[in-house]
Amino acid sequence: MYRVLSVGLDSSISFKRNVLLQSAGYSVISSSSLKEAVNRLRAGDLDLILLCHSIPATDRERMTCLIRASGSLAPVVSVAETKGQRDVFPDATFDESDQSSFLSSIHEILASSANKRFARTARIGNGFEARRVKNSLRHRLSERYG
Repeated sequence: MYRVLSVGLDSSISFKRNVLLQSAGYSVISSSSLKEAVNRLRAGDLDLILLCHSIPATDRERMTCLIRASGSLAPVVSVAETKGQRDVFPDATFDESDQSSFLSSIHEILASSANKRFARTARIGNGFEARRVKNSLRHRLSERYG
């Protein structure tokens, strides 16, 4: 099961998004402050980090830079309030007005991230480690998508 850190300052928006993600089978860790998000980032192995539009743009940018500096390979996705809105630093910006499109986009970026993680491990690790990561990714994908 993929672990998603959902960071947002508006609890009603975060709740709706978290329910949507949980109903799609994701394990959601919610954070209502940037300080709490940083602590959760340091504490766990995360597969995706969602930054809500309820966080000011400068804070989203700082958070993204901090995530990158931490060495985390988890993709960072900014959730836009309106279509066409785009943040500078995240890996992607999604509009959640169409829930099925939003979930599809989340799945695509997670699949892409899994491939990047495998490639990076294969480059820096030994053959055993690469096989272990590959088998782990296969298991997680099959667990989620049969």
